[in-house]
Amino acid sequence: MNARAARGVLLAGLLFLVVHVGAVSLAPTFEAAGYQTVEDPQNPTNSALYLGAILVVTALMLAAFRYEFDWAVRLVIVGASAMLSWYVFSVFLPGTAALAASGVVAVALLSYPEWYVIDAAGALMGAGAAGLFGISFGLLPAIVLLSVLAVYDAVSVYGTEHMLDLADGVLDLNIPVVLVVPLSWSYSLLSEGVPDDATEGTDADEREVFFVGLGDAVMPAVMAASAAFWSPAPAYRLPVVPAMGLPTLLSIVGTFVGLGVLLRMVLKGRAHAGLPLLNGGAIGGYLVGSVLAGVPLVSALGVASYL
Repeated sequence: MNARAARGVLLAGLLFLVVHVGAVSLAPTFEAAGYQTVEDPQNPTNSALYLGAILVVTALMLAAFRYEFDWAVRLVIVGASAMLSWYVFSVFLPGTAALAASGVVAVALLSYPEWYVIDAAGALMGAGAAGLFGISFGLLPAIVLLSVLAVYDAVSVYGTEHMLDLADGVLDLNIPVVLVVPLSWSYSLLSEGVPDDATEGTDADEREVFFVGLGDAVMPAVMAASAAFWSPAPAYRLPVVPAMGLPTLLSIVGTFVGLGVLLRMVLKGRAHAGLPLLNGGAIGGYLVGSVLAGVPLVSALGVASYL
């Protein structure tokens, strides 16, 4: 791996780490603040409802791109960024300050969407989203959600390819639906724009930037946050992540193993479905960590109450 590729891998890894550590840190704070989004987090049908919402949103976005309503997509995503940022800021700042800070995120995305602004906003909203889902999806719903999304991602990239069409549509909008990973610090998204072959990719020696979907960072982080909040395994009580236990730690490690394999393939020059590797690593690491922590497998899977 050359120096340019190494910089990109390190930056991508840092962004994933921020999302995961942020989600695990925020989960108990969000729950204490009453931010849980469902009535029964242990109900597996929550996963089906969320999957249905993903399909609807995907269809709406593809229709918007087809009929040239790109501006509407951009405004909606910027609004979502501000909202998720507010969730994060609200647990650290008083009401007015949290609202002002989330407004700064929205203004920055609209007025100066350089790659580092997009990545900072994406990491912030990713940590917030994963933390919210972590307290709202118990262990079984989280495992079901990540498993089905991994299959859906593979089908939508390698089969129907509509995820590539969606990527083509969002890349030019400069919004934090994707994380922008430059291979050179001199790269400017505003000046140089998105390469024409961004979704197909070229070899790392010939490209200046690659892109990773924000969902690729958020979805495995949901498993880590769910494990931190719902697993009966003892926690290490670390200063920044007091809910971190062995299942959570190995879930994050598993995600990074998947990320390493994914980036190796991406840097060779072809778009790949990220969730099969990332979600698979997150679930596998979580289950291994649970067993090592002495949690029975039926409890780790969240199916004990059904047996």
